[in-house]
Amino acid sequence: MVAGLVVAAAGTGLGSTDLLTLGTLPVLLVLLGLAAVGVVDPGRGNALRTRRTVRPDPVHAGRTADVQVEVALARGASRARLTDLRLREQAAVELSGGRPLRAAVSREPRAVRLRYPVQATRRGRWALGPLVVTRTDPFGVAQVRATLGARETVTVWPAVVELPVPRELLVAEPERSVVGARSPASDDAALRDYRVGDDLRRVHWPSSARRGELVVRSDERAGMRPVTVLLDQPGPGDALEWSISLAASVALAVRAAGHPTHLLTGAPADDRGLVDVGMPAAQQLLDATVDLAGHPDPASAERALLAELGAVDEADGGSGLVVAVLGAQGGAGRAALAEVSRTRPSWAVVRGDDADEPAAATARALRRAGWRVVLAAPGSDLAAAWWRLTGATT
Repeated sequence: MVAGLVVAAAGTGLGSTDLLTLGTLPVLLVLLGLAAVGVVDPGRGNALRTRRTVRPDPVHAGRTADVQVEVALARGASRARLTDLRLREQAAVELSGGRPLRAAVSREPRAVRLRYPVQATRRGRWALGPLVVTRTDPFGVAQVRATLGARETVTVWPAVVELPVPRELLVAEPERSVVGARSPASDDAALRDYRVGDDLRRVHWPSSARRGELVVRSDERAGMRPVTVLLDQPGPGDALEWSISLAASVALAVRAAGHPTHLLTGAPADDRGLVDVGMPAAQQLLDATVDLAGHPDPASAERALLAELGAVDEADGGSGLVVAVLGAQGGAGRAALAEVSRTRPSWAVVRGDDADEPAAATARALRRAGWRVVLAAPGSDLAAAWWRLTGATT
């Protein structure tokens, strides 16, 4: 346009009709291009509608989700609005990896569909969209850009692994070893000590004779031991993500085995940081971990841990198993943890290794208090840490 105006001005000054005509043509070309894209502006009115679906949503960190975006003409809209559209999707770097999204495009008479994968790299809630639509006029001299649809949020759960649950957790009363050369029969697995008021028809006489005391058949489902998973959050970073993944994996595993399961994270859920995942589904547990941000300093982490320990009795009714993912603790934290192990079996994974003296000192103190403890460095294999914990001794 600028070049055309200069040439037209020169033609006018020189009295040249040819130069005037030559300068007018580019100006008209630009004006026509602007008019063309203005008439079919993709962002004007409600001619175009978008629909975005993400599967699965939520998605676990480290896994891929499939995104489909449909841009369709509204009823009565001209098909010209879909002509020569260029579509570009926007996504948070935690979903795109900082790289442009590459989509497969399919076109229909009244719709355009995009399909592309996103890789969830971090736990959290991340933005997806809106869609950027660009249309260029047939002459290639003007273009209009608009955004379509709303910005949506994709929820990313922590990465989890499948963990086995040892048989000793299944019933509320652990099996007793039989003194003597003869080992318990296989039908002893679902037995517990006789309690006043138990139906005598449930007494298992052969096992009672071997043990020298009355035992009764246990209803395994009714006697499932409650499990409370306790998470001590470090500051933001890899150690926090590893701790959350381990705590979530343990809670999912024991819940899948049938245990009433609670997760204590130190975050304000139900005003107490207490999440009951016995009902209705594991999704409630995973959702409770999405917004955890860690504690900025050891003092705030200790306050949160003490609050969690105060909610343990409410979580399991004063009985059950506590599985804790902990960092190095000070005197107040160690004393409170020692009180927990006085009334219930207690297991802990302490972040660190033998070279980390604060973590090693915490592990020694907990073992003296009756905890079953293993040390595991953040980033180490979650399943290996769990195997070592379930096989460890107090």
